[in-house]
Amino acid sequence: MEEGMMEEYLAERFGLQRRAWDQYSPLTLAYIGDAVYDLIIRSVLVKRANCQTGKLHLRASSLVKAGTQAEMITALQPHLTEEEQGVYRRGHNAKPYNTAKNATRREYLEATGFEALIGYLYLNGDHQRMIDLVKLGLEESGHAL
Repeated sequence: MEEGMMEEYLAERFGLQRRAWDQYSPLTLAYIGDAVYDLIIRSVLVKRANCQTGKLHLRASSLVKAGTQAEMITALQPHLTEEEQGVYRRGHNAKPYNTAKNATRREYLEATGFEALIGYLYLNGDHQRMIDLVKLGLEESGHAL
C-alpha cells in the first residue's frame, strides 16, 4: 500500500473524518505518538536484525523510555519549526495523570511533548518529517540505531 493509502483506507472503512491537529488534546496526541514512535523503533530493529524477541525488547525498551525521548527532544529543538515547537510545548505543558516509574518529572513531561509532536506529525500524514525527526533525534542524542 502506498504512503497515505493506509490512512485513507482506514478512514474509509471506519467512517473517520479528518480533524485539525489543534482539536486533539495534547495528551491524546501523546497517546497516539507513543504508539507510533514505538512502532517505528520496533520496525527498524526487526528489519535490521532477525534475532530473539527478548533482545529486541531490551533494545526497544532502551529507546522508547522517557529519558531517551527527553534527550531526543532536547537535541531536536534547533531543528523544529515554530508550529512543531508549539505542539511540543502543548504536550510538555499538559497535566498527565501519571508519571513514568523510571524517569524524573522533567523527563516525563519532555517525553510527553515529544510524543505529542510525533502524534501530530502522524495524524497530519507528515510521515517523512516524522521519520526524519526520529532518526535525527536518535543520532544527535547519541542513540543511533
